[in-house]
Amino acid sequence: MEKSCTLLIHFDKGTPAIANEIKEALEGNDVSAKVDAMKKAIMLLLNGETLPQLFITIVRYVLPSEDHTVQKLLLLYLEIIEKTDAKGRVLPEMILICQNLRNNLQHPNEYIRGVTLRFLCRLNETEIIEPLIPSVLQNLEHRHPFIRRNAILAVMSIYKLPQGDQLLVDAPDMIEKVLSTEQDPSAKRNAFLMLFTCAQERATNYLLTHVDRVSEWGELLQMVVLELIRKVCRTNRGEKAKYIKIIIALLNSPSTAVIYECAGTLVSLSSAPSAIKAAANTYCQLLLSQSDNNVKLIVLDRLNELKSSHRDVMVDLIMDVLRALSSPNLDIQRKTLDIVLELITPRNINEVVLLLKKEVVKTQTGELEKNGEYRQMLIQAIHSCAIKFPEVASTVVHLLMDFLGDSNVASAIDVVVFVREIIETNPKLRVSIITRLLDTFY
Repeated sequence: MEKSCTLLIHFDKGTPAIANEIKEALEGNDVSAKVDAMKKAIMLLLNGETLPQLFITIVRYVLPSEDHTVQKLLLLYLEIIEKTDAKGRVLPEMILICQNLRNNLQHPNEYIRGVTLRFLCRLNETEIIEPLIPSVLQNLEHRHPFIRRNAILAVMSIYKLPQGDQLLVDAPDMIEKVLSTEQDPSAKRNAFLMLFTCAQERATNYLLTHVDRVSEWGELLQMVVLELIRKVCRTNRGEKAKYIKIIIALLNSPSTAVIYECAGTLVSLSSAPSAIKAAANTYCQLLLSQSDNNVKLIVLDRLNELKSSHRDVMVDLIMDVLRALSSPNLDIQRKTLDIVLELITPRNINEVVLLLKKEVVKTQTGELEKNGEYRQMLIQAIHSCAIKFPEVASTVVHLLMDFLGDSNVASAIDVVVFVREIIETNPKLRVSIITRLLDTFY
């Protein structure tokens, strides 16, 4: 069986670096040569080479280096080397590494402490981790937030190991204390995530105790709160009412990511019309406020799903959805029209057709090269409306006849087909249409 891999880097083995060259570069004093040699060693290891002769060289010449890049590469090297023998026992030479990691966890430089703590999150060997636990715990109270953040993640990773709850018996207690005093948003989020992952009851208790302050928490923490709510409500449907209030409060968050997640959470937890309407309104706001086309397309997909399962709610928001036509992107315009055409009712048909007519007129004045294609989409949409509701035909047929000589041939053909169909199905309009046709063809 192939071993698991935490790191992937593309490497062209066309010109393999010779182990002796790497060794010489590592033994020298040139830092940039050391960096290059470490990169080559890491890439060779990732491609299946073993390079056992390099280990002692790295211990002697790379471990003492104070250069940040070298230290970062050293941690990547330690991450991918084999740390156990065939029977799964930790190799004796790892004792040398252990001492170095302990020194790094007490290093005066914050960056080295932080990246070492992050490295521990990817270690699975309890024999290496156990002696380092006191140093990890000391870092929970470090003055620098970067170190506290990574110390919390290291505690979470250790606690999740097979015997982790014995190595760190009171980890949830410690992290709960950290959560109550922590001011840094990222560290607070990591602490809450640790409780959510390892002691869910404590996380829900903390959330329900501070329910009035959830809207003041940072975006990162609010995202984890929503994840927790989804998990709790999936396993215990009876508790939904407690959490719906929190979601509704978070709908006013200044963060668009939080608002989007709130809307999705509401739809997954409740099918009540009020909840669906709140979610749909949120999606419509995002559709108008976001400038990124990919975001708009994702939001339109969500609205399309709501249209399939909650059509009655979506019918009331048809004009809000139509405002997305202001985007110059054809994919967004096409998706918007597809959604809207399935939400048309006798109540809203006149409003919708009026807006589509205005959009057709706009395509005459604009200089955009894609106007012809957009106009064709609008003509097809109006055609579809006129088939479903023949009474609107008289309001649009004369406007569309302006495009019988359109430079976009497909668009002109659509108009011809539409006019032919109206003459066939609507006797009252025949005289005026044929008169207009005779005027059009010189």
